[in-house]
Amino acid sequence: MSKVVIVTGGGRGIGAATSELLASKRYRVCVNYRADAASANATVSNITVSGGEAFSFQADVSNESDVIALFDATETRFGAVTHLVNNAGILLPQSGFADIGIERFNKVLISNVTSCFLCSREFIKRAKSKGAIVNVSSAAARTGAPFEYIDYAASKGAMDSLTKGLSLEVAAKGIRVNSVRPGFIYTQMHADGGEPSRVDRLSSQIPLQRGGTAGEVANAIAWLLSDEASYVTGSFIDLAGGK
Repeated sequence: MSKVVIVTGGGRGIGAATSELLASKRYRVCVNYRADAASANATVSNITVSGGEAFSFQADVSNESDVIALFDATETRFGAVTHLVNNAGILLPQSGFADIGIERFNKVLISNVTSCFLCSREFIKRAKSKGAIVNVSSAAARTGAPFEYIDYAASKGAMDSLTKGLSLEVAAKGIRVNSVRPGFIYTQMHADGGEPSRVDRLSSQIPLQRGGTAGEVANAIAWLLSDEASYVTGSFIDLAGGK
């Protein structure tokens, strides 16, 4: 059966690395993006040049009608969606807890948690056979990210709870739900948080003494989606250099 995957936030960073890796493993890939069409289209170009199959699709995955349109378009193009990577999310500039406004807090939760809920629900509703979901959480769910991103950490903690509960609810249907929790990874997200060199600053505190790459996270995602992980569900892989 054809393997069809939607990668939300698939145009840059971990999403782009995952999209390209899965395409090399013969998945047909929908590269979802919210605003950065150029990056998503570049990812699709990289895939097609290498002989893979992919297309990009604009959707705000925190919006229910956009999520339905995303799944409809992917089914029309490639057939039933068999795999899902919930990677879309935002990180806002570093802030102490008392300075986080309600609008920001709600924006982070909706962008990071509601998107995961909506896409996972649509996947489950449409699933015709066994499948797999991987949620891209964060080491911040464990650390709480004090003085920097407590709102982001809270959203990822909620995603972890969703991962565990959903994995138990759909296990008997043959659908596996797992998570990766990246930590100190070289991606553009740190610039979004206001400190592009954050990983370099913290490298000496990481047991492996270096930051990670988007490709290393993509490898873990690909394994969890694959049949090699056929007996793995409700599990979390931490990718934070031992931190």
